[in-house]
Amino acid sequence: MPSVGDASSRDALRLRGLLDDSADSPGLTIPSTGTPLVDFPDAAEYHVVVGLGTPAQNITVGFDTATVGATLLQCKPCAAGDPCDKVFDPSHSSSLYDIPCGRTWEGCPFTRCSTPGCTFRVTHNGSLVLNASMEKDTLTVAPSVHVRGFRFLCLEMMSEVPTDGTSGVLDLSRNHYSLASQVLLSPDTVAFSYCLPRGAESQGFLSFGTIRPELAGRSVSYATLHSRAPRRNLYLLRLTGVSIDGLDLPIAAQALASDALIEVQTTFTYLKPRVYEYLRDLFRYAMSNYKVAPASGELDTCYDFTDMDAIGVPSITLSFEGGASLELGLEQMMYFSNPHNIFSVACLAFAPARAYGSGVAVIGSLAQAYTEVVYDLRGGKVGFVDNRC
Repeated sequence: MPSVGDASSRDALRLRGLLDDSADSPGLTIPSTGTPLVDFPDAAEYHVVVGLGTPAQNITVGFDTATVGATLLQCKPCAAGDPCDKVFDPSHSSSLYDIPCGRTWEGCPFTRCSTPGCTFRVTHNGSLVLNASMEKDTLTVAPSVHVRGFRFLCLEMMSEVPTDGTSGVLDLSRNHYSLASQVLLSPDTVAFSYCLPRGAESQGFLSFGTIRPELAGRSVSYATLHSRAPRRNLYLLRLTGVSIDGLDLPIAAQALASDALIEVQTTFTYLKPRVYEYLRDLFRYAMSNYKVAPASGELDTCYDFTDMDAIGVPSITLSFEGGASLELGLEQMMYFSNPHNIFSVACLAFAPARAYGSGVAVIGSLAQAYTEVVYDLRGGKVGFVDNRC
C-alpha cells in the first residue's frame, strides 16, 4: 500500500486534472458473474484481465470512471528498453480496424493526422516521445462475449510506461464511446457495477449488464446522478448529509450540501473544508481515549493502535440526494500504516477538498471498499449495496 504522502500526491494530481476548470453502437449484455479484480502490491489501482483482437490477446488493464473519453492501451512496438511482453500487438490481430483521419462519426477527434489513419505524434526536443492511433477491434470480456468495433487509443513508444504490469485503462465514463455506453440496457439491468477489495487478501468484481440488485433480492439504496459542465463524463452525486454515530453534523444543510464525485482512482475522501472540520472535531472527541499519533501528510487525525487488542471507532455515514447512504466501517474510514494489521498507526481517511475543486466533494476508493457500487445509467442513478466483497 502506498504511503500517505504518495497517495495524497497522486490524489492531488488526479483531482486537479478532473476538477480544475483552468485545466483543460450496437448494444451488449455481458454476463453478471463478474471479473475478479486484483489489488496489486504497492499499487492503488484495480485491475481486470480482458482479451483484445482476433485471436484474443489477454492483457491486464485498469479501469477508470472519469477518463477523457477513450480507452488507453499501450501497443507494440515499444520504446527501446521498455517492457513489451504484456502489451497488445496490433499486427497479430485480423480484426483490427484503423479509423481514417477526420472521421468524427467513427470516433476520430483529429482533422489533421500524421498518417492517413487517425494518428498523432508527440515530440520533445526533436525526439519522438509518443505515437498514438485511434483503432477499433474486438474486445473479449468473457469466453463467449465479445464487443465488436470497440474503440481505443493505441499508444506506441511511450516515454513512461506502467510499472504495475498493466497495459492501459478501460474507459467506464459517461462518454458515449466508453465501454459502459456499449452495454445493452433493459429495464431489468444496469450498465455496470464493481466491488473494490480492500487489499490483496480479498477479491472484488467488475460486472456489466447485471440484473438490478433489488430484483436479485439484495438491499440497495440509490442516489440521483447529476452532470456538470464542462465535464459531463463524470459521475456526480449530490451530498446532502454527513453523520457520525447517527448524529448529523451541526452545520446548516445549505452549507453542507455539495456535488460529490464518485471516484475509483482517488484514494481518500474529500469534503468542503468547513464540513471536514466539523467531522474531524467530532471524530476526535469520540476517539479521545486513544493514543494520538502525528499527522501524516494531509491526514491530520491519526492514532496509534499498536499494543491494543480491540478498537472501537464511530461510524460515519454519507447521505445523498435520492435517498442513498454509504455507511463506513473501520477499514473504509481509516488508512493504516500496515494494511495487514489494524493494530498499527491509522489516520482518518478524509481531508478538506482543495480550492480548485469548485466545492466538489470526492468519494474515494477507500470509502467504497467492500460495497457494490451500481451504475444505473438508464435510470440516471448510482446505487450502493453493502458488504458485497
